[in-house]
Parts: sequence; C-alpha cells; structure tokens
Amino acid sequence: MFSGSIFPHWRRKAAQRSNNFSSSYEVPLVVQLSDEWADSQMPVDGTNGCLRAFTQLKTQYSKLKVILSVGGGGKGSENFAAVAGSQSSLETFVRTAKGLVDEFGLDGIDIDWEHPSTPAEGSDYVRLLARLREVLPSPRYVLATCLPAGEWALRNIDLCKAQNYVDLINIMAYDFSGPWTSETGHQAQLYSPSRDPTGGISCQSAIAYVIAQGVNPKKILLGIPAYGRSFLGSNHIGQRYSGCGGEDGVFDYCDLPRPGAKEYYDEKSGAAWCVGGDGGFVTYDTPETVQQKAKFATKTKLGGLFYWHIGGDARGPRSLIETGYKTLHDM
Repeated sequence: MFSGSIFPHWRRKAAQRSNNFSSSYEVPLVVQLSDEWADSQMPVDGTNGCLRAFTQLKTQYSKLKVILSVGGGGKGSENFAAVAGSQSSLETFVRTAKGLVDEFGLDGIDIDWEHPSTPAEGSDYVRLLARLREVLPSPRYVLATCLPAGEWALRNIDLCKAQNYVDLINIMAYDFSGPWTSETGHQAQLYSPSRDPTGGISCQSAIAYVIAQGVNPKKILLGIPAYGRSFLGSNHIGQRYSGCGGEDGVFDYCDLPRPGAKEYYDEKSGAAWCVGGDGGFVTYDTPETVQQKAKFATKTKLGGLFYWHIGGDARGPRSLIETGYKTLHDM
C-alpha cells in the first residue's frame, strides 16, 4: 500500500524522509518552477535544489517515488480551465511538464485542479489526464490527481473515465470545517456524528461516493491533514465561535496540542481535538485517528494514505506518517 506525503516548496527546511514525496507548484500556461532558487539552485545535501535532494534519496530507498504536484488551492488552480480548454495551451503544458520530469529525474506528475466547476471543465480535465498519460506512460511514470472530498466538488467529473488514465486518485479528506463555516466542526472526521455541523461529510462518505462512481478502490489514497484548524471562543463541535487562532486559523500538527490545552479523542467519529490555550477548540488528527483511518483504508481495499503536508508532522511516537505506515503494513 502507498504512504504518500506532500512537500510544498515554500517549506524548504521542513523535509523529512518518507516513502513518497510530492512537490507542489502553481500552474501557469506552462509548468515552471515558482521558486527556482529553492527548487533547483539552493545547496541541499550535497546537491543543488530540493528536487534533486529528493531524487537522490532514491539511491537509498528503492521504493521511493518523487512526483511533481502541479496546481493547488486558490490561485494554484485558477489557470487550469484556460490551459485544458485550449489545444495549443494544453500541448504547451504537457510538453513543459514532461520536460521538468525528465530534467530532474522525477517519477511522474500529480494534477491538483481544485476543481472543475462545470461539466465542460470536467471533460477538459479528463482530456488533460489522457494527454499526460500519452507522454508519461505506465508503469515507467506515475500519473496522479488530487481532488477535494465530496459530491459538491466532484459532480462535474466522470471519475470512472478519469481513472483510466491515472495510477492514483488522492482524495483530500480534510477541511470539512473552517473559517467558512458558521459553526465549529471536526475538519477530517472518519465518520459523521449524529449532530454534524459539516453537513454529513466524512472520510467514509467521501470515499463511498468515489467508489460508487465506479473507481477502483486500489487507486484511491485517503488524505490526512498534518495540521489543525482553530476556533476561538468554543470548546466543541456545533458551536458558534469568535475567530480563529494560529496562522490563518491553522496550527501545524507538530505544535499540537497547544500549551495548556487538553487533548481529546472520539473513537466513534474517528476525530481528535484539543481545548484550551491560544487555539480555543482545535480539530486535527492524532496517531489514534490515523490508526483508525489506516485500518479503514485496509478494510475498504484502498491504495493507501497520503498527508498534507510532511513539514507539519511530528517526530517520534506522535508521527502521523509513521503511525499510518506501520498500521498499513501491520508492523
């Protein structure tokens, strides 16, 4: 089973070793490095740039795959529709993406389009994947895609057709609640509680929807957040809140629980949180919830787990990535 971790280029000092890495970039009309110094020039571990530092790890870890993730949330995806909707732009995108893969000795590409918002964009998305598959044939290359969790984000995509062109579909099963919701809620619950302010979405419901569209479960990776979302002035789900703590309402998992806070775990919903300190109510995953999710992935015959992002994980016995890996492989 896969154990994947995304490494964003803006966290250049936070890299840790894992079984799978992706590096995340915004998508213009061509695929290019948005931080050329960090990506290809900065001295790292006896080589130049983080990308080469990652690929040289493959000499030590034969099963390691290094994949370039293109796109992302917000501005990271805003040009995808224009690229995929124009034949000439599509060809430029595919050519430059393949060029970067070859230049840095990468193992493939991950398309993180968040998300096709019309049926036409959904068709263009599938066409983009099909064209990339032509120049990145399997099994030599890995072609993956990241998609939000829930029908609201996936209804414009023919997932059954899309799966024909990709090796992995990474379902981002997090951010179920945040500053955009009127009440507090678990941001990455495995199962929905009886009174659920997130509207019933959960890891289980998100995966069930994708499988119901005809997707092979073995191609699906369940996403796990290595960060927590903060709600000030509250102490549980289903409450109004006064604001958000941390940086843009987020704390890295390695900084949780907050000083002075008490940590809680609900096995029934597969969710954890802490209350107190400067974060108020903070919802996040812990080794207990990751162990639950890994067992769920095994039972559901998924392809594995992935994490956003590797720089937020803790070391030692509280490591989410290590917990997930050991549980998946029954270690």
